[in-house]
Amino acid sequence: MSIPTIELNDGHLLPAIGLGTYQIRGGKGIDQVLSAINDGYRLLDTSTNYDSEGIVGEAIRRSGIPRSNFFVTTKLPGKYHHFDDTLMSIQESLCRMGLKYFDLYLIHWPLPKRGLYLEAWKAMIIAQKMGLIRSIGVSNFEPDHLDHLINETGVTPAVNQIEVHPYWVQERMLQANKDRKIITEAWSPLGRGSQSMKEKVITDLAEKYQKSSAQIILRWHQLRGIVPIPKSSSLNHQRQNLDIFDFQLTNNEIKDINSLSQVNGRIDNQDPNEYEEFE
Repeated sequence: MSIPTIELNDGHLLPAIGLGTYQIRGGKGIDQVLSAINDGYRLLDTSTNYDSEGIVGEAIRRSGIPRSNFFVTTKLPGKYHHFDDTLMSIQESLCRMGLKYFDLYLIHWPLPKRGLYLEAWKAMIIAQKMGLIRSIGVSNFEPDHLDHLINETGVTPAVNQIEVHPYWVQERMLQANKDRKIITEAWSPLGRGSQSMKEKVITDLAEKYQKSSAQIILRWHQLRGIVPIPKSSSLNHQRQNLDIFDFQLTNNEIKDINSLSQVNGRIDNQDPNEYEEFE
C-alpha cells in the first residue's frame, strides 16, 4: 500500500500516517511491528520512555527492507535535557536501535518548570549537523515554548507531536503550528480507548462511508493536515488504520466531529505547562 507523504519545513518527506509503539514490547512486540511493516507502515514512532526502541530496530532489521525506506522517530526523555546528556542520549538510542541516524528526533515534553528545553534543542541542532538526525522537532510544546526555541536559535521545529482526538480537537495548537510552518502529529489520535468512537456523529459517518469508527477519526485527522500516530497491537486494526485514503469527509462533517471537543478533554490531564514527565 502506497502511503501519501507530507513535506516538512526542512524538505524531508513524512508519511501521512505512522505506527505508535507505546506499550508494544518484547518478542511479541517485534512480531507486531514486523507485521505492521509488512502491511505497509514506514513511519515508526517510538521513545526512550516507551521501552520499545530496541524492538523497533530489530523489526526493521528482520524486515529485510532497506533502512532508507523507513522514517524512524524517537524522543528525548526529560532527565536528559542538559546539553551533553542530550547528545549522549541520542547516541545511546541509536546504538539501542542499531541505526546510524534518526529521521526525526523530538523533545518529548518541554518541562518549562525545569527550563532546560532550549539547551536540549541546541544539542539537537548539533546532532543534526553531525548527521545523527535528519529532522528535529518537539512534542507537547505550546506556542511560547516554540517561539522561545525559534527566537533563540533561528531553527524552527519540523514537527510538533501533540495530543489530538475528537474530545481534544486542538484548533488553537493546530493553527499555532501552521502559522510557524510546523507539521502537527497526533499522539493517541483515537483517544486511547475513549468513548469518542461510539459517538453518534462518528458511527453515523462510519455507516455512511462503510468504514470503521477508527478509520473515520483517522481520516478526520489527515484531512485537517495532521499526521496521526495510532498505536495498535491488533493486526486487523493495523491494516484498517492504513486504509483511510479512499474516501472524503465534507467540511461540515469535519466540523461535526470538531464539535465533540470537551473543555477537559485531555486523556490524563497532561497540561504541557505543568506536566512533569516520569523519569
